[in-house]
This record gives sequence, C-alpha cells and structure tokens, in this order.
Amino acid sequence: MAIQIDFRSDTVTKPTAGMLEAMMSAKVGDDVFGEDETVNRLEHKLAALFNMEAGLFCPSGTMSNQIAIKCFTQPMDEVICDQTAHVYRYEGGGIAYHSMASVRLLNGSRGILTPELIEPEINEANIHYPNSSLVVLENTVNKGGGACYSLAQIEPIHTLCNIKGLKLHLDGARIFNALIRTGDAARDYGKYFDGISVCLSKGLGAPVGSVLLGSAETITKAVKIRKAFGGGMRQAGFLAAAGIYTLDHHIDRLSADHHHAQALAGALGKVSYVFSVMPVDTNIVLFEVAEGFKAGSIVRQLAEKGIACNTTGPKTIRMVTHLDISSEMIDMAIENIIHLHPSVHK
Repeated sequence: MAIQIDFRSDTVTKPTAGMLEAMMSAKVGDDVFGEDETVNRLEHKLAALFNMEAGLFCPSGTMSNQIAIKCFTQPMDEVICDQTAHVYRYEGGGIAYHSMASVRLLNGSRGILTPELIEPEINEANIHYPNSSLVVLENTVNKGGGACYSLAQIEPIHTLCNIKGLKLHLDGARIFNALIRTGDAARDYGKYFDGISVCLSKGLGAPVGSVLLGSAETITKAVKIRKAFGGGMRQAGFLAAAGIYTLDHHIDRLSADHHHAQALAGALGKVSYVFSVMPVDTNIVLFEVAEGFKAGSIVRQLAEKGIACNTTGPKTIRMVTHLDISSEMIDMAIENIIHLHPSVHK
C-alpha cells in the first residue's frame, strides 16, 4: 500500500500553496555577493527575532551547526554535548572532520544537560588534556523524544560557560516547538548563546534551509567557512522566501502537532505490543515495543496499512507529527494502531 500517513519525520512536508507563491515571486540576486534581498531579509528577520546581531542562511542544519563549531573551536579543543546530540551522532563525524576537535559526551536526562553535569567535565589547563572550549545544547532533543529546555534551564548553563570561558551554541533544530511548549520568548535567547542554528525545514515546513545566528564578528567568519564548505548559494532567495513565509504563517500552528503527538502517545500506551512510551513534550513520539515483539516488524505491518514510521533501534520506534498531518489522519492512525495485532517473535 502507498504511504498515506507519513510519520517518518517532520522533514517530509511539501510546500503549501501560499509558500509556493511566495517562492515564485521572490526578488533575488547573487547571495555570494550579498545581493539577494530575500536572503538578506530572512537573515535580518531571524536575527531580530532572537535579538542577535546577524544571521547566515545555510542549506541545512548540519551545515549551520558545523560552521558554528568551527567558528568556536580550534584544533585540539573539545566540544561538550550530550551523548545523543545530533551534532555528534548524525552529522557524519563533522566535528572531527571539519574542526579537528574531540568530543566529551555526557548523559543527560532525555538529552537535557545541567550545569552539574557539565562543570566536572570541563578540563583544567593541562598539556595532557584537550581545551574545553564549547558546549552544544539541542532544542528540542531528537533522541530525547522532543524534550526541550526552558530558558530557566539554559540561564545557569550560560552562567557556567561565561565563568569558565566556554562558548555556548544551540542546535535549534526544533526551537520553535520548544518555544510553543515553554512559552518563552525568542528574543530572550540572544543573551545566552554565542550561536544559534534555526532550522526552517522541520516543523515549520520550509523545503530547505537553516539560519546560523550570532554576533556580526562570528557571522563574518561563518560566511567564509560556509564558502569553504561549498554552501555559497547564488539566487537562494527562492528558498529564503519559503523561510520567511513559514515564520509568518506556521509558528503558532505547531501546537496542533504537539496535540496530535499526545493523541498518538495515548493510543500507543493502551496496546499490548507497546512496553512504554516516552513522555511527549512536543511533536516527537518515541516508544519501546514489548517483550517478544520486534520494532522492525511492527513498522512493516503499519506500512502495510499505509502508515510510515521509523525504527530507532531493535526495540524502539519513532513517529513525528507535522504540517502535513491532519486530525483525520491522526484518527485513522489511532484506529490502525489499536487494531494492529502483530505476531510475537516475528
């Protein structure tokens, strides 16, 4: 059966009619020359929204994260992050490849770090140790089932980094989901982070792109690194226009995705083939299958019903809600989840 309901990721969305119209009518120029006014407008819009000095439009969140890490480290430095962090697990070994830095992995609760976890792992000055130079947080935490930081949790980490002389970067892959969940204001983030990567192609629904935010000095450095990474796009305003559109139209509706995710979690918590469901804070549902069942088998059987999702391990499955998932689709998915009877040991 063809896919009818796609929970694999919030990256699978298609541009809406309004977004396509905005893209096709965008005023463009050569962005490498700094002449694409739509790109410039997107960068300025997000920088102002997060109360930071400047922004840089990049093709992906992976690129914007890796540019930031290179800006904030030197070879033989060390990056501190959670062991589930996207910058460590899912960016192709980019920290080692691009920045020649080592990584100190911590075990946060659902990927959420605290000053108490971080401080003991900051190296003292010693020729035997790498220089601890950067802490990276992820908001929301993908492997943590969409767990998110509040500003009250971020502030003491910022204070610690400031005292110890470390930079602080935010992988804001789903930052607007976190803002909807916590009620915090985007403008308050700027005073806590040296860099923020804001992804536009996940819950917000743009087809491409992420914007790195930072000081004017950081972004000047980042422009050259982006060029060296091959990320210097030309008439990129067609893509940037989608980003502007989604910022204007798709932020508030993220609460619907959160509601849909909670509904899925409620249904999954009632069926015999699910052992446990991770708490749902935003739009990601992670669950563990019960003893005797295999995650891959359940994913295949759901696919036969037209429902696509992914395994994240032999016993775990992920579902992600997004712009292209309607309430009717959620009802249909729940009906199939409840009436699915997977065989044990298959």
